[in-house]
Amino acid sequence: MKMAFGPALPVGTAGEAEYFDLWLTSYVPAESALAKLAGATPADLAPKAVRYVAESGPSLSAAITIARYRVAVTAPAMGPEQLEEALRGVIETGELAVEHKGKVKVFELARSLPKEPRVSSADGFLVVDATTRIGQEGSLRPEALIHQALKRSATPGNISAVTRTDLFIEAGSQRVRPLE
Repeated sequence: MKMAFGPALPVGTAGEAEYFDLWLTSYVPAESALAKLAGATPADLAPKAVRYVAESGPSLSAAITIARYRVAVTAPAMGPEQLEEALRGVIETGELAVEHKGKVKVFELARSLPKEPRVSSADGFLVVDATTRIGQEGSLRPEALIHQALKRSATPGNISAVTRTDLFIEAGSQRVRPLE
């Protein structure tokens, strides 16, 4: 068997809905493959679903182009409405320059953010639900957007946790999960 994981998780980011491609040397019914994989994997990492796909199709890393994140933010002087307004202000600039490892990458926000981030509060945190495009040309990390919003609003705050909650394949104007 050969295995290839989908898009890499950024360092420090947890994942709730991750995918991998698996090539087998002989046919095994999907239900049996799922049971065997689940039995050989720690419960928190066990696969929940499987399906056969055409071998000629693109890899998951190439096919998946949308990621959804949940980011917990500590910003005592700010409520959800203020953070959402600060994020909107950053988005309205049209671009976000991000420096990483000495290189600057400029993200066109209209393209990089297919959906406007939403902010709520839970358990003492501001919670940002952000959807970004990912791919070979670069992937906007939601933390960069949030850091810029906090900076522009001159509000102290910290990112407490980042979780990638879902991944999607764009099929025309629709977004589908890889196992749908």
